[in-house]
Amino acid sequence: MPHIKIAAGVINSMPMAWESNRKYIIEAIQEAQKQDVSVLCLPELCITGYGCEDAFYGHDIINQAIESLLEIVPHTSNIAVSVGLPVKHHNKLFNAHCLIVNKQIQGFVLKQNLANNGIHYETRWFHAWAAGQRDEIRVGEMGYPIGDLTYEIDGVKVGYEICEDAWVAQRPGRILYERGTDIILNPSASHFSFFKSQTRERFVIDASRAFGCSYLYTNLLGNEAGRVVYDGDAMIASDGTLLVSGPRFSYQDSLIVVATIDTELTRLNQVQNRGPIPQGNWKVLVQFEWPEIKPVLNQKAQFEYWEKDGFLKEEEFARAVSLALFDYLRKSKSNGYVISLSGGADSSAIAALCYLATWFAHESIGLEKFKQKLSHIKAIQEAESIEEVAKNLIYTIYQGTENSSDATFNSATSLAKYINATFYNININGLVEHYKTLIEDQIGRKLSWETDDIALQNIQARVRAPSAWLLTNIKNALLLATSNRSEGAVGYSTMDGDTSGSISPIAGIDKHWLRHWLLWAENEGIAGVLKLKGLNAVNNLQPTAELRPLSNHQTDEDDLMPYEILNELENWGIRDKKPPIEVFQRAEVLFGERFGREKLLLWTERFFKLWSRNQWKRERYAPSFHLDDHNLDPRSWCRFPILSGGFEKELSDLREYFNAKKPTRRKGKIGF
Repeated sequence: MPHIKIAAGVINSMPMAWESNRKYIIEAIQEAQKQDVSVLCLPELCITGYGCEDAFYGHDIINQAIESLLEIVPHTSNIAVSVGLPVKHHNKLFNAHCLIVNKQIQGFVLKQNLANNGIHYETRWFHAWAAGQRDEIRVGEMGYPIGDLTYEIDGVKVGYEICEDAWVAQRPGRILYERGTDIILNPSASHFSFFKSQTRERFVIDASRAFGCSYLYTNLLGNEAGRVVYDGDAMIASDGTLLVSGPRFSYQDSLIVVATIDTELTRLNQVQNRGPIPQGNWKVLVQFEWPEIKPVLNQKAQFEYWEKDGFLKEEEFARAVSLALFDYLRKSKSNGYVISLSGGADSSAIAALCYLATWFAHESIGLEKFKQKLSHIKAIQEAESIEEVAKNLIYTIYQGTENSSDATFNSATSLAKYINATFYNININGLVEHYKTLIEDQIGRKLSWETDDIALQNIQARVRAPSAWLLTNIKNALLLATSNRSEGAVGYSTMDGDTSGSISPIAGIDKHWLRHWLLWAENEGIAGVLKLKGLNAVNNLQPTAELRPLSNHQTDEDDLMPYEILNELENWGIRDKKPPIEVFQRAEVLFGERFGREKLLLWTERFFKLWSRNQWKRERYAPSFHLDDHNLDPRSWCRFPILSGGFEKELSDLREYFNAKKPTRRKGKIGF
């Protein structure tokens, strides 16, 4: 039959959560059967979860995966279903996708190209399968084909590109085209980063055109293992046209995205360009009769079509972090969020994101299912509105000293009231003075701002942590660390103070952009609907740690440099790996007229010194959410030695260049 209904299935999985992963897979299958789908493809490693890390080394995880697979098989009546799992073959571990057709396993396709950059480490656990190779694997008493396979199901050829396979130059799709493949399935576990969905859409559409096929892409959903966020991107394209695209950042456990494809249409375009179909042992013949599907007639070339969401970066950030926070709360079985709410930009942004997590979840699944997903939190089960839920999920605590201002207190209270969070207010000045007295008695002198500036600032930040942790333990909640990316780059944070927490939601976001987002959230609104007017007070404050006496008028940018410049120095020096001289030259071009050479030199030197000195802090930060592909998390993206030369030679070259007021001859180009 030329018309076939296919579906991309999206699953919110969790590593080694065997029962829930299997349950969501079966729910997706049942929904596909209800909609008369013939082919359902589910994400990469959805049976085990993608982020099992070194647990993949264990033999039991393979046994559990096969056991789950065999329990899924009976649920596949009159449908072809593809599910992802690890398999062991000849004592090597492979990333596999198993095709089941009408309750019969047909074979295992193995991933040929392994992701091994930044956040991905697949070559640590898996072996890549060689293109064109096929073998046999035994599961129980049965033998099945395994390797580089293309299935022919009642005359329709189905092939695979598994996630990274589609991101390389020599992608398997080129061979699949030569084999006359009608449908290419791409089951993925592709981490979220800003605007990445647009890239995926391009390669899906382009592949369907270039390979003359229908191309199905599906992805995992939610915060699976702690750091990585999956957006649940799913789409189907045919012959260069996007047929359907599913919603991203859903709070559902599973969902499917369905389209009806016309195999005759794609074959017409293949015939004109492709040579003879190659012979080989790659083909697996499957006995199955496609149900009769009538063509879908509308204005989009006889195909169903949904527009992609086209979110701005601001909305992607809000939705990604909110979903990550909600899933982290749910999967860790915690009873709420605790934020040490200072009234400043960082803690206010995190409190707003916690509120958005409840708002988006309510919008996506409704109040009753919201409470069901958080059934372990007894305090919200009787709530009759999302505002009541927020009151029992979001706990904020303001901890003032003599150096705290009325402005930040008003900022904290107005936001807490707006988002309906529980608000606590304590004064910790006595605790600070008590610690000071204890040390002064021992060292035999008084501490002063002239001689002990950093120590006196840090003790205030550290004294806030025990109270926040105490409240967190009482509530059995998550303490959210409030450090941002800019602070992480230069170590402008107090270890065991503002860095304290179970998770660090904004550690991947620079302060310059975060301030912009707060203004956007107040004035533009989430989805053009929800404007967070409770952010007005914080948006009228200059960022400050408020750790020195108020008469000092302390600001973060006076302590460091303008956040706009700090952000660019980090981009050039760390992301682009440029030496200090080239970083300074770029800064001169962009900021020279506004700030002058002397300040730019000071700030460039300060950045590289502080970056080198504070790697140990970045190693100790609470886990952060991965939001872009050049973050500073040493455990997932940006590794740097804790001890190093500190750019001493490079900074000496910079100072020499600055004093000479002319370029120093260096290899390569100077400047841009």
